[in-house]
Amino acid sequence: MTRLIHLSDLHFGRARPELLTPLHQAIADAEPDLVIVSGDLTQRARSAEFREARAFLDRLPAPWLSVPGNHDVPLYNLGERVLRPYRKYSRWISPVLAPAYIDEKVAVVGCNTVDPHRHQRGRIRSRDLDRLCRVFCEGPKDRLNILFAHHPFEQEDDVDKSLMKHAASGLERLTACNTHVVLSGHLHRWRAGPFLTGTRSEGPVQIHSGTSLSSRLRGEVNDFARLDVTADTLDVTRMVVQDTTLAFDEADRIRFRRGPSGLSTLSEPKTQVA
Repeated sequence: MTRLIHLSDLHFGRARPELLTPLHQAIADAEPDLVIVSGDLTQRARSAEFREARAFLDRLPAPWLSVPGNHDVPLYNLGERVLRPYRKYSRWISPVLAPAYIDEKVAVVGCNTVDPHRHQRGRIRSRDLDRLCRVFCEGPKDRLNILFAHHPFEQEDDVDKSLMKHAASGLERLTACNTHVVLSGHLHRWRAGPFLTGTRSEGPVQIHSGTSLSSRLRGEVNDFARLDVTADTLDVTRMVVQDTTLAFDEADRIRFRRGPSGLSTLSEPKTQVA
């Protein structure tokens, strides 16, 4: 079995300091093979916030991958936002904006969906889709292919943020090139299940983690996702913080069956924690 942890929207600068130790403890207890961070490590892309984020990453008990989010480029320094938007991210987090981890069981490939010319809305680029599809199509048939990006490729109608540019066409291409799982954040809300616009019985599933540390909860709770990958199944568990203990405990869990054309829902979410 391969175990992955998906964190998103840490927002150092607006992070809850009382959750730092519980989050690290929950990740350590899970004993993951890899930790994936889907952007917005900072609130305003300040150097001090990036230093805090890097200190957090350095304490993780497993290798990690990260992509930037729209909050990780300068908001008010327009010159730097246009000319060197990733300078601080590259210095403090990683110069690789779209990292990957690939072995015989899983391929986890990052995609930078930030558009420095937009305050919030992301975009998916053709060259990134070319790279993703090349990796996913050339791998073993029984490998689980996972894309992670900050911006989602689909969102519910009640979301007040603009959907990423080229999201629909990008999702169509990803579906056609053997993408199994899409991890994202940005919305500060949880979701784990098939894409709403999908009509196939098997295909990619989307997993939005909410915010793991930020105080901007938007009616939800701090959470992260745990993914357990076997040859036949994918188990996705939502880990949520309990206000009384500040510990992250198991909440919803959903199982997917791995088939020749993708993933299909094997069990409905089961709430472990009220």
